[in-house]
Amino acid sequence: MREHRTRGFSRKAGFASGRLAPGAGLAAPGVGLDALAALRDVVLSSGFETVIKTLEQDRLVLCGPRHRWQDNRQAYRYGFDEGRLVLGGRKVRLRKPRVRSVDGRELELPHWRHYAGEDPLQERVLEQMLVGVSTRNYARSLEPVQEGLESVGTSRSEVSRQFVVRTARRVREFLSRSLVDLDLPVILIDGTRMGEHVLVVALGTDISGRKHVLGVVEGSTESEAVCRALLGNLVERGLKLERARLFVIDGGKGIHKAVREVFGAWALIQRCQVHKLKNVLEHLPEGKRAWVRAAIRRAWQRGSAGAARGKLKELARQLEAQHPGAARSLVEGLEETLTVLALGMGATLSQTLRSTNPIENLQGTLKRVANNVKRWRGGQMALRWGVSGLMEAEKGFRRIRGYREMPQLVAAIEAMVGAKSVDRNEEVA
Repeated sequence: MREHRTRGFSRKAGFASGRLAPGAGLAAPGVGLDALAALRDVVLSSGFETVIKTLEQDRLVLCGPRHRWQDNRQAYRYGFDEGRLVLGGRKVRLRKPRVRSVDGRELELPHWRHYAGEDPLQERVLEQMLVGVSTRNYARSLEPVQEGLESVGTSRSEVSRQFVVRTARRVREFLSRSLVDLDLPVILIDGTRMGEHVLVVALGTDISGRKHVLGVVEGSTESEAVCRALLGNLVERGLKLERARLFVIDGGKGIHKAVREVFGAWALIQRCQVHKLKNVLEHLPEGKRAWVRAAIRRAWQRGSAGAARGKLKELARQLEAQHPGAARSLVEGLEETLTVLALGMGATLSQTLRSTNPIENLQGTLKRVANNVKRWRGGQMALRWGVSGLMEAEKGFRRIRGYREMPQLVAAIEAMVGAKSVDRNEEVA
């Protein structure tokens, strides 16, 4: 039985023909039609008319003029088939012209290959998910298409598939970005929980005060192994090891040990004062937390690290008798809570770098982006959503508060690292 040239296609099937629908057009004044819908229909109709004309032009180039004999014919027209093109975050069905070579092979129209790409659809799906649209409501969030066009590719499963494809590509690109050209005197590291998974994020600040998301790694805790994997990835991508640098961390032992192991004497560590204050207060009854909080904050606001150290040790002695847990928590890692103060920076930059608040704000965006996720299906899913949220947060980055003091901070960091290196050498000698 001879193959029919139009695989089951019928003009009555409801596919877009590219021709303006009867009655379509801009409404005359007083007719009472929706002007916006009328304009949209005209734009869509004329757009599809152009698409069909372009495809027919491709057929003309491949097959030559219709109804004319050609001695050197290479291809011939072969009716129409069902085709799908991306339009406004969905796919629509329309008539696709077919061409076959003289030896029976199906030939692809050049412009069809260009029009039919799925990247625009994946980008639209990604954008909708990042602004909080769920897969269930994705179809409702799109602009209605012209009557007569059949929309496909908006089901929950299809939207989810498109999102997975695009975000998986994003993860690969994100985790391979080169850091060679970045001079980063300050790096903040902190973790955030997503279901049963923890994402440890590194945020760098360059000498001009601009922030850069450097990397992220997924694990179950902020363990040394997880944090060392993150730092190792940064070094592999070009982060310079032998550079005096300030690390601002939340006080986790795993992060602390990983920083010391990877960067050694080149690293100064500032323990987050917000986390330290929270840890101390957890050892106290509710009635005593207010005055202890005020006393600790007054100490940190002292003009020098020596004055702050004296006040904090005095407070620890006052707490020792009745609240030894709070006293031990206060003096544990005390020196590293005063690193920025010891660098002698201005009040604005010091306030910025005394805590991991800059990276906490970043993680707030990450959680907002993933708000619709109710069940995490593994670490790869957490990583895909995490990277998407981090890249979304990057769009709104501003320079850190006090960025004009960054050159003085860099000089102070290098001087302190150099002084500590001399002290260690003298001890060895």
